[in-house]
Amino acid sequence: MNKNRPVHLDLRLIKLPLPGFVSILHRVSGLLLFLALPLFLRMLQYSLFSIETYTQLVAVLRHPLSKLILISLLWAFLHHLCAGIRYLAIDMHIGVGLAQARASSKWVLFVSLGLTLLIGAWLW
Repeated sequence: MNKNRPVHLDLRLIKLPLPGFVSILHRVSGLLLFLALPLFLRMLQYSLFSIETYTQLVAVLRHPLSKLILISLLWAFLHHLCAGIRYLAIDMHIGVGLAQARASSKWVLFVSLGLTLLIGAWLW
């Protein structure tokens, strides 16, 4: 048995490769979307209940903090979508090489952030 193995593994010192980082962000974005489901359902309920609740919802959504939260949820959706398409391609054995995986990870980050900025600027 090798006695030179580390006793304590410090996870903060490990440099994660870009595909691993995209994988973790995919999980985090999925969790954010799942946790935001009650918020989305409540907003749908307020928008459909009456004109008064709709105008209250619109007033709340015009607040800059609400816009920031919605833009972050928009990023979560777009990143989860782009990374999900990447993983579907990997499941079909497309882009499984190291260079292709790194390139597709860069594209996922670029496209999800770019679409978030584009749609967020249009909605702001």
